[in-house]
Amino acid sequence: MQTDWQASAAGEAQAAAGGRLAGIARRDRSRGEIQHGLGHVHVSRAAGIAGDFRGALAAQKSSFKRQVSLIEAESWAAAIEDLRLDLPWWVRRNNLLVHGVRLPRQEKFVLGIGDECRLLVTMECDPCSRMEEIAPGLKAALLPDWRGGFLAEVIADGDIAVGDQVRIEL
Repeated sequence: MQTDWQASAAGEAQAAAGGRLAGIARRDRSRGEIQHGLGHVHVSRAAGIAGDFRGALAAQKSSFKRQVSLIEAESWAAAIEDLRLDLPWWVRRNNLLVHGVRLPRQEKFVLGIGDECRLLVTMECDPCSRMEEIAPGLKAALLPDWRGGFLAEVIADGDIAVGDQVRIEL
């Protein structure tokens, strides 16, 4: 049995280590079906998440701000708990699900995933009306405290896999 100070020390060590990548999803076109449950994927400045339309589209437009989208598992859980629904995270249509790390509610910080991949968070991912098509009230549940997620551009290519460490590199 752990004492309070052992549990506290373990919690602090986990927070210092960062979180984990808990999910990867992509779609090949706008409003396209979500491919979820991917175990690993290549991420690049040229194409974002390999096989995802948003990253390639961003590269064509020379606007990388919306190349990759991600959401915290804890924020998703809070939103669907508010609605008393049981919805999988990928219906939010984000590319990456991170768990165990609270991301800064600000623009312009670097997020490291795995050994090489680096993302520059560019803005909040505001929920759109598509969320209301999924479940009434979902858009409003995702509005507070950046619950809808984060948008980022790729600044360092790399292969990522579910279970990889996710860390803030300010």
